[in-house]
Amino acid sequence: MNASPLLPKRAGPGAPDRTILLLLYAVTTGLLLFYGTGRLVPGFTLPAIAVSFIFAAFLGSLLLAYQWRAATWAKLLVGGVGLLLVIPDIGRGNGSFFDLAIQMCIFAALALGLNIVVGQAGLLDLGYVAFFAVGAYLWGVFGSGQFQTVLKSDLPYKPLGVIDWGVPLLLTLLGAAGLLWLRGINRANPGSAKPGGGVRAARALSVLLIVVGVIAALVLVATLLTAAITDYYTGSPAALEALATGINPNFFWLFIILAVAVAAIVGVLIGLPVLKLKGDYLAIVTLGLGEVIRVFANNLTKYTSGPGGISPIAAAPVSWLDKLADALKFPPEQFKLFFLYFLVLIVIGVVITVNIRLARSSIGRAWIAIREDEIAAQAMGIPLVRTKIMAFATGASFAGVMGVIFAAKQGSITPESFTFFQSISVLTMVILGGMGNIAGVILGAAVVTWLNLSSLTALSETLQTLPNFNSNLDPAKYNRLIFGVILVMMMLFRPEGLLPSARQRLMMHEDDPPNDTSPNDTSADSSGDDASSRDATAGTLNPENAAEVYSPGTATQADNERGGGTR
Repeated sequence: MNASPLLPKRAGPGAPDRTILLLLYAVTTGLLLFYGTGRLVPGFTLPAIAVSFIFAAFLGSLLLAYQWRAATWAKLLVGGVGLLLVIPDIGRGNGSFFDLAIQMCIFAALALGLNIVVGQAGLLDLGYVAFFAVGAYLWGVFGSGQFQTVLKSDLPYKPLGVIDWGVPLLLTLLGAAGLLWLRGINRANPGSAKPGGGVRAARALSVLLIVVGVIAALVLVATLLTAAITDYYTGSPAALEALATGINPNFFWLFIILAVAVAAIVGVLIGLPVLKLKGDYLAIVTLGLGEVIRVFANNLTKYTSGPGGISPIAAAPVSWLDKLADALKFPPEQFKLFFLYFLVLIVIGVVITVNIRLARSSIGRAWIAIREDEIAAQAMGIPLVRTKIMAFATGASFAGVMGVIFAAKQGSITPESFTFFQSISVLTMVILGGMGNIAGVILGAAVVTWLNLSSLTALSETLQTLPNFNSNLDPAKYNRLIFGVILVMMMLFRPEGLLPSARQRLMMHEDDPPNDTSPNDTSADSSGDDASSRDATAGTLNPENAAEVYSPGTATQADNERGGGTR
């Protein structure tokens, strides 16, 4: 059985066993990291730029453990010791490594979510950071004193009028009617790839009614909840004063689940109006919708505190984990980072598992079919609207969860934390690592985050120690230029990404001559045989273009070479 095409190619049985080499590499880079950070020789440290590269080399052992052919126990040992022991111990002496590891996991989850939308479903979304902002502000408002400010602005309690709840209820019913109407249209016109003008207008109107209905339902729920909450706190001034630092931090766990639902709903609302758009048009519209969320955060000062942002934002207290951190000699100011580090490891593990399961499910195959050819996918019975909406909602839910964690980690959020360039950064991670490939996307997120938060900053600190250094040449000021150059070089020399999927590699090298890889190439599939290699070259049957990929079952002779009487 072949491995999923969305998973990376790993070393097959023909590759040499590298268990010893893997262990030696991990031990060597780990010792160098301890040595460079002063953990082995107290008082001696290497320059910041050297430590940054050593840390990246140590993280490379996790990639090699995944890619190389080695004993399972060695891979688990390298991954477990590296993630659970080495990085926390290094972070104890230097909190920046804790912060860097947490940021890598946060952006890896964001990139995996965007990979579903862009890499699998083929929907170019440039407003993805909007879902990240939704999760961050969801917890930021309730987990800080901003919630008390909002409540005080609504006091004293005023009974709801009929218009306050009647209008949203009426619009919600219209949205439900629009949903039923859309289902009726789809049943009356099954499989129509190009319906008539009347059908298109009816579908557009029904979608508009659905969007209005969903928004009205959210407004109705918010209105009723606001009325109930203000009624309670009007008669309980002591309870209102207790909200000076936000609600009980233990609700953090509930808001992680709520962020999944709220971000998914926002993803549906953003996805519905753009279902008929493709390519550049889809990118422009999603960019605009993403900016709308940021503008809302900037202007709704009653709820978001406007450009000044929200602070401080609390995180969930975990007393037993704080006791463990204290027993391990972590300073009290690192207790929150200690908790968030292990939390993001658990979350990223769940996100990876969900991605793998989706990639191997019928939904994942439907996304890929839509990406390759919408008309063919619809002809095969794939519901385009439902499948695209599921892609938007799934990708948005990952971003919403990480938004909550990001707000708790930063302790403050502002609208400038969710600009268009954040969406571009996440898209860069997907393209750089390998679009459509889970491990490649994680690698891209780690590389971009390391460049942005560690290597360029460390290089700036090192250069500033030089005499007569011109501050205008500070490389940290040119991070976007550096990312641009890296992307251009990648598109020229490795357009499929650092760690592409098998399908992406074939698409990017259709015109290359065949048999250009050595038999010992470590990119063989992990399935235990050369089935994927045969699949990759099964269609090279056209003598004029040997790299052209045909579908399985294609005739072994080109159509223009077959005579009329040839059977």
